[in-house]
Amino acid sequence: MKAEIIAVGSELLTPDRLDTNSLYITGRLNRLGIAVERKTVVADEHQQLRDAFKESLSRADLVIATGGLGPTEDDLTREAISDTLGRKLALNHDVLRVIEARFRRLGRPMAERNARQAMVPEGASVLENSRGTAPGLWIETDGRVVILLPGPPHELQGIFVEQVESRLARLAGGVRLHARELRTVGVPESDLDERIAPIYKRYGDVQTTILAGLGEIQIHLRTWSKDAQAAELMLDEIVKQIALKLGESIFTVSGQSLEEIVAAELTKNRATIATAESCTGGLLAERLTRIPGSSSYFPGGVVCYSNELKTAWADVPVALIEARGAVSPEVAQALATGIRLRTGATIGMGITGIAGPGGGTPEKPVGLVYIALADAGGFKEHTGRFPADRERIRWFASQTALDMVRRYFLRTAQPQPSRSGGVQG
Repeated sequence: MKAEIIAVGSELLTPDRLDTNSLYITGRLNRLGIAVERKTVVADEHQQLRDAFKESLSRADLVIATGGLGPTEDDLTREAISDTLGRKLALNHDVLRVIEARFRRLGRPMAERNARQAMVPEGASVLENSRGTAPGLWIETDGRVVILLPGPPHELQGIFVEQVESRLARLAGGVRLHARELRTVGVPESDLDERIAPIYKRYGDVQTTILAGLGEIQIHLRTWSKDAQAAELMLDEIVKQIALKLGESIFTVSGQSLEEIVAAELTKNRATIATAESCTGGLLAERLTRIPGSSSYFPGGVVCYSNELKTAWADVPVALIEARGAVSPEVAQALATGIRLRTGATIGMGITGIAGPGGGTPEKPVGLVYIALADAGGFKEHTGRFPADRERIRWFASQTALDMVRRYFLRTAQPQPSRSGGVQG
C-alpha cells in the first residue's frame, strides 16, 4: 500500500513552523507496512489544495492530509477535497452537537463559525476528535482512501491512534517494515561508504541510506516483507558484516543517541562522571542529563569560562594557565583531574578550546579544542580541530567527549597505558 501526505498550512512554508505531523504519520504508517512515497506542503489556497489532492490521488492508494480543518476562513481542506471529488458538503448535526457540548463543558460560548467544523463531505465517515473541536474524516473513492486530520499534533495523534490505525491495519495486507539504524563516529562518510558498499549492494531487497549528521554518520537499512523472521535474519546478517568492517566506530545498531549509549555504560559499570567545561558552556553536562535517571551517574559539573574559575572550581594551577595558556592540552587534563577529585567521580572530563567566531590565532585557530578524560589511573587527551561555526564546534566537541567515554568502557577490561601514563580510553 502506497501513501502520500499533504501538509496544509501557509505557515509551514515559512521558516517559523516545522511540519512534525508528517514525521509522526510516516512512523506510524511504516509500522503498519504502508510506505510513504511523497510528502507535499501546500498553502491555504483553494486551487493549490485541489491540485495537490488530484495529483496525489492519481498515484497513491492512501492520501492523508493534515491541517486546514479549523473554523476560520483560511481553513479550506474540507472544501477542497469536496470539490476535487465532486461531493457536496453538508452540515452533520451529530458532529455539531458534539462541538456544542465541548464548548459547554469548557464554559465558553461557541462562535457561529465553529459550525464550519461540522461540515462533512457526502459519503465521508467522521473520525471523532476527543481532544478538540475539529473531527477527522475518512473518505473512500475509486478504491482509494483519503483521510483528513486536524493540524494540532495532540489532536492528530489522538485521532490516529483511536480512530485510524486499526482501520488501516486491516488494509495493509500483512507487509511490514523491518529496519536497522546504525550510527558511527570517527569515520568520514565517503570512507564509510567505500568500506560497506560491497556489502549492502549484494542485498537488492534492502534499501540502504547513509546520512551525515553532526559528529556522526547514520546507516539506515530498511526492507518490506511479509516474512518477519526471514527479514530480521537478513538484516542481522548485514549488520554483522558491516560491524566487521567498521569495528568500534559503530556505537549503536538500533538508533540510540551517543548520550544514551554512554548512560547505559555508566549505569552498567556503576561508574560516575563529572565535567569541567569551558568552550562547550555546559553542553556535555546537558547531554549527559537528558537521560532519565542521570542522577545515578552524574554528580555534577562546572562551566568555568574564566581562568579564575578554572582554578577556583577545578583546581587548575594558576602557574599552569600562565605557562601553557587556558587553551592547551595540559589545562584540559588539569580540568578533568580536578573535577574528578572534587566530586569523587569515577571519570572526570575537561574541555577547553576556541569556539569562535573570534579569539583565534595562527597558533590556536578557531575550532581548536582540547578534551581530556581522567580516571584514578591517569588521563587520556584528545585534540580536535573542527572547521565549523560556533554551535557546530561546541556540538562536535561534546560528541567527541562522549565518544571518548564510550571507548573508555570498551577498553576498561584490559586497560592499556597511554603516553601520559594513564589509561587509553
